[in-house]
Amino acid sequence: MSTSAANATRDEAQHPVARLYGAPLAELPEDLYIPPQALRVLLEAFEGPFDLLWFLIRKNRIDLRDIPVAKLTEQYLEYVAAMKALDLDLAAEYLAMAATLIALKARLLLPRAAEATSDEDASEEDPRARLVAQLLRYEQYRQAAETLDRLPRAGRDFTWAHPVEVAEPIEPSPIPAPSLQALARAWWGLLARQEQRRPHEVVEEPLTVAVVTQALLETLRLARRPLTLSELLPPSADRRYLVTAFFALLELTRLGAVDLTQEEPLAPIVVVLSEAADEALVPVVWEKGKG
Repeated sequence: MSTSAANATRDEAQHPVARLYGAPLAELPEDLYIPPQALRVLLEAFEGPFDLLWFLIRKNRIDLRDIPVAKLTEQYLEYVAAMKALDLDLAAEYLAMAATLIALKARLLLPRAAEATSDEDASEEDPRARLVAQLLRYEQYRQAAETLDRLPRAGRDFTWAHPVEVAEPIEPSPIPAPSLQALARAWWGLLARQEQRRPHEVVEEPLTVAVVTQALLETLRLARRPLTLSELLPPSADRRYLVTAFFALLELTRLGAVDLTQEEPLAPIVVVLSEAADEALVPVVWEKGKG
């Protein structure tokens, strides 16, 4: 099998004229009836005159090195006439190609001058060479376009991920400080719960505001987080300790060592150790025996 025949066979396998139950057809049967609507779809599928020419070349298994211009021109004009009969918008390129084929056919039919030497005949360019070059160039562009079309395309094969708009951070509203009445109410609640406990310490130890102040500060530093009153005071605290702690907490608040917050009325009061607690604390000399 020659190279041109092998290329033609491979081209027909890749671009069959039609498929019947999945099997490719190299050419259409002569008695095949094509409905007008199907013919319209077939004709509208051509992307231009070169696309139609390639279809005819594959259909007739034409070797590009020896194109039968007369046969190709005849079939091309039949397709153009069918396009006109179906009232399809015929681009000017189709008519220009028809004129080119007719001129090429006429040129090949003209007899050469008898006095032309063999050297002149050899050097004369084949009138079909330009058409073949244009067909090959078109096929290269068509294959390149198919290769590009197989690449992933935005909107067809994937969509771009749009950046998520991040809302501006909402600044937390400052938590209001509890009133003195709320602080007293919370403390009386602690005292009331303490009354229900049975005292288990018999020996009374000396207790001063300074001692309780240091104990409260030490508890806050070890916790490293804000504490409610119930968390700040020891579970075993008796009534005397609670009263002393109340005054100690008021003193720490006055000095700016701690801040008291309450999210809403009747909510637990939270004690927060101030960042400037060490600077705010001023050594206080308590009189010995003064609670």
